[in-house]
Amino acid sequence: MVRKKNSLKDCVAVAGPLGVTHFLILSKTETSVYFKLMRLPGGPTLTFQVKKYSLVRDVVSSLRRHRMHEQQFAHPPLLVLNSFGPHGMHVKLMATMFQNLFPSINVHKVNLNTIKRCLLIDYNPDSQELDFRHYSIKVVPVGASRGMKKLLQEKFPNMSRLQDISELLATGAGLSESEAEPDGDHNITELPQAVAGRGNMRAQQSAVRLTEIGPRMTLQLIKVQEGVGEGKVMFHSFVRKTEEELQAILEAKEKKLQLKAQRQAQQAQNVQRKQEQREAHRKKSLEGMKKARVGDGDEEASGIPSITASLGLGEEDDDQEDDDIEYFCQAVGEAPSEDLFPEAKRKRPAKSPGRKRRETDRGRGRLCDRKFPKPKDKPQGSQTRREPRGASRDGGRGRGRGRSRKRVA
Repeated sequence: MVRKKNSLKDCVAVAGPLGVTHFLILSKTETSVYFKLMRLPGGPTLTFQVKKYSLVRDVVSSLRRHRMHEQQFAHPPLLVLNSFGPHGMHVKLMATMFQNLFPSINVHKVNLNTIKRCLLIDYNPDSQELDFRHYSIKVVPVGASRGMKKLLQEKFPNMSRLQDISELLATGAGLSESEAEPDGDHNITELPQAVAGRGNMRAQQSAVRLTEIGPRMTLQLIKVQEGVGEGKVMFHSFVRKTEEELQAILEAKEKKLQLKAQRQAQQAQNVQRKQEQREAHRKKSLEGMKKARVGDGDEEASGIPSITASLGLGEEDDDQEDDDIEYFCQAVGEAPSEDLFPEAKRKRPAKSPGRKRRETDRGRGRLCDRKFPKPKDKPQGSQTRREPRGASRDGGRGRGRGRSRKRVA
């Protein structure tokens, strides 16, 4: 799907896979209408100025009886070039471009039923203008009366007022005088093969009739360029340059191409350098990781914590066991037995006696690392009573710091 943001380069890029060989571009400015004919993929480009034009609907509306149907456009038209003689290289280039628009025709093997249209391009050497005309081709038999031709048509005539069919064949009654054909030597030919249509037999004379279907244009060549829409100007109808000017233009273009090549080379070097830097950094990182893995055992033996130990990556299992022990201490109120968590003692390495246990990061409190004394057997009926912290056992008359002082009057 073509959008406004698509450029000509985008269309040229997809033209090859789609089998497109030419571009026909119409553009309009404040002064005139222009028509560009481009050969893909490398040019040249012909720019025409449209002097006069008529649309298809204008041409069809001016005709009394027009002939246009979908079958006409199923095959390419027959190209007819007139007055394209030795008038210069630009005229020869124009003729070649128009010929390459359509496939070539072998006159010995061509099927006449595939030729339904005709494209006529006439060149006027005096005004240097092209007349563009588009016709529909119709072949009809000759040598028969108007009544017989009417019978051969698809639409049968009205014979309600005739006594006999001989009246239609003999006098052509009921037919208008405008249907008389203006045939002559200019359009009568002998058919080499049968053509679709009633009465068009082989080795019989038939008349070739042309009906214009449009569009109609009068063109004038403005300039010829080497590339597709850009490049060196090989011909210009209004601007004439000297040899010195042409040489200066070529030198400027060469400098521009050299500068572009230098930029591309510099960009390639930068890309290669960055790629080498990334590769060296990757190798260095891998070597550092290998050294860290090898040095883990030595660091643990020498008492130096490793990188993973400093980050706390190797203490996940210990933290899990510590959390379980802490939860048990808070719920039950005493330390669990060694048989309840047998793996905790085996996984945790021996620590120095002066080293304190660390506190958890989430504020769960200190780990339950002290062992509560086991309750002694008490005689039956005895009950233990807890007193508030700091309260003395002698009913408020404590000793030491808890003893009350007498107030002196």
